[in-house]
Amino acid sequence: MPDHAAFDDAAGEFWRGRRVLITGHTGFKGAWLWLWLRALGARLSGYALAPPTLPCLWDIVRGAARRGDAPPGEAPPGETSVIADVRDAARLRGAVEAADPQIVFHLAAQALVRESYRDPLGTFATNVLGTAALLEACRGLEHLQCVIIVTSDKVYANDGAGRPFEEGDRLGGQDPYSSSKACVELLTASFRESFFARAAPLATARAGNVIGGGDWSADRLIPDCVRALAAGRAVSLRHPDAVRPWQHVLEPLGGYLMLAQALVRSAQRVPRAVNFGPDAASFSTVKAVVEAFSASFAGKPGWSRDAGAHPPEAHALSLSSALAARSLGWRPALDLEQSLAWTAGWYRAHAAGEDMLRFSEEQLARYRASSHRARSQCASSRDGSRA
Repeated sequence: MPDHAAFDDAAGEFWRGRRVLITGHTGFKGAWLWLWLRALGARLSGYALAPPTLPCLWDIVRGAARRGDAPPGEAPPGETSVIADVRDAARLRGAVEAADPQIVFHLAAQALVRESYRDPLGTFATNVLGTAALLEACRGLEHLQCVIIVTSDKVYANDGAGRPFEEGDRLGGQDPYSSSKACVELLTASFRESFFARAAPLATARAGNVIGGGDWSADRLIPDCVRALAAGRAVSLRHPDAVRPWQHVLEPLGGYLMLAQALVRSAQRVPRAVNFGPDAASFSTVKAVVEAFSASFAGKPGWSRDAGAHPPEAHALSLSSALAARSLGWRPALDLEQSLAWTAGWYRAHAAGEDMLRFSEEQLARYRASSHRARSQCASSRDGSRA
């Protein structure tokens, strides 16, 4: 059983001054991870494409709104942001060597299922060859302590039975995106055995269907809701009855941080692939999530079924996070109702013109406090059950 307090991000000085590289830092999850690690005192470097949307969370995190028109991608003083493609192996190697990271979080990816149907070759090139380029660049790092490769809950061969997937289940993926992420799992395992057996540990983190403030991506549920409701129209849904494991974006990010800490401190006891998913009560249909979010955000639920032709998607998808609980002491801190309320509150504040950097920092602080309480209660209950 892990020492839960040892993995609490508020305990000790683990992250302060540590050199951390985040690929994909201009994306939704990457920008929130950057904000969190900044709060912990890490020395941050990033490598990513320019944000695909305006507005974008990265502009908020880097303080562009406060500083006026800052050059695209520029990071605040003391932080480094390189805007480039992970498929550019030479440019990536140079950025990795310049950053000389101790810990690497690899989030850069083509992350949309529908886009993977439109551009399968680009999806495989970014997700598979981009990951290979990163791992190859990491091989020569003298001070590297661990690498976390973020994949997806869609890496499993989904038979439609609805059983929560465990880390030992067969990998698969029918659509190009899911298949590419399963390939990344195999690629990481190959590099681990071939080149990192006596070097810094590599691990994969599997999560998906995250919600939270600051996402404006195309073909994602909450951004689609925000755009539709702001325009006064119903949200158009492709698969309203599909069941997914919804969680706030800060939940898996906290898991990634805990996994990295554990790998640095006691790598021999830490699994090399870990699911980070919500409790079963947060598995919900798409239409139920839309109804709850739109009622909270705009005061009026509303959706319509998109009758057009759409690529197939799995009807049910869920994860078991039992391994994360056993090995790391990780557990979700927010239920689905809270996650939706926090998300709606963020977008309402943005629409009202609030200082969103300060709002995001305050929401992160609230989450860290909630997370600490939830995991302390989990540890106490487990200790009591063994007494």
